[in-house]
Amino acid sequence: MRESIQQLEQAAVKKDASAFFEYFAEDFSGSDGLDRDNFRRYVQLIWLQHKDIGVQMGPLDVKLMQDRATVNFTVALTGGKGLIPDQGQIYEVQTGWRLEGDDWKLISATWKPVL
Repeated sequence: MRESIQQLEQAAVKKDASAFFEYFAEDFSGSDGLDRDNFRRYVQLIWLQHKDIGVQMGPLDVKLMQDRATVNFTVALTGGKGLIPDQGQIYEVQTGWRLEGDDWKLISATWKPVL
């Protein structure tokens, strides 16, 4: 589980859509009713707007329940066109995961700005 989240974080920084969405279940649902395809478009738009993406995650609060899990954390996201980020925000994130075979898949995520 933690390894999947670390891989998601690294894929986000690299702006690698195929590696990033590898961990998303087909039936993923996110904040504001975003499904997997709409969330993919949203993320890719953000990546196009910012040359560099920064991701700093806080501690993970993991709760395992057989083949399901919840993981809550805070994350600081930054983006910019140069060395210094133009934008940044801290979010509280709540995620739901499901074990599919040997892989954990993200089935839900909600986020809200902290600041």
